[in-house]
Amino acid sequence: MARIKVGVLASGRGTDFQSLVDARDRGDLEVDLAVLVCNVPDAPVLERAKTAHVPTAVVDHRPYGKDRVAFEREVVRILREKEVDLVVFAGFMRLVTRYFIDAFPGRIMNIHPSLLPAFPGAHAHRDALAAGVKVSGCTIHFVDASVDGGPIILQKAVPVLDDDTEERLSARILEQEHIFLPLAVRLFAEGRLTIDGRRVRINSRGMTLPSMA
Repeated sequence: MARIKVGVLASGRGTDFQSLVDARDRGDLEVDLAVLVCNVPDAPVLERAKTAHVPTAVVDHRPYGKDRVAFEREVVRILREKEVDLVVFAGFMRLVTRYFIDAFPGRIMNIHPSLLPAFPGAHAHRDALAAGVKVSGCTIHFVDASVDGGPIILQKAVPVLDDDTEERLSARILEQEHIFLPLAVRLFAEGRLTIDGRRVRINSRGMTLPSMA
């Protein structure tokens, strides 16, 4: 089976992107990281990509103002130029329109720091602590037209401790993101994922999935 080409979109530090690079370098993720597209010109993730020998493209969203589709057209152009099979949002802090979703139907993956459908949006850790939940976690899901509402691929539960701050909870959830995001990409690359309505069915024959509890 040919290695699929993955395009990663990121906006910040890039630790989730780094988890894909590390899994690739260990031999746990047999994909071609074809390009990193970043919408923030000085984001640290760009240096990570340079070190990992992953091609980069910067598409600053600010000159496009409120014209999100114009911004997305340029991103889609780059991804298609690189012949990307799967798009991964790894800390990409932009909502996308139907135009982008339709460009890669069933081939866009996002990671979110909560157990969706609980606490969608940009402040998941703050919202979890405010709600007083005892368990939070991370979710990897396919992207659809909703906000953090697409079909769920993998989830990992993380306890919320009595003395947790947003920073402490975020750090523990991030550790799990770095395990489960590369796994989700691997499952896609190996043809093990099937979208069935709202459900994602996983063919785990010949492999053992880590506990999601």
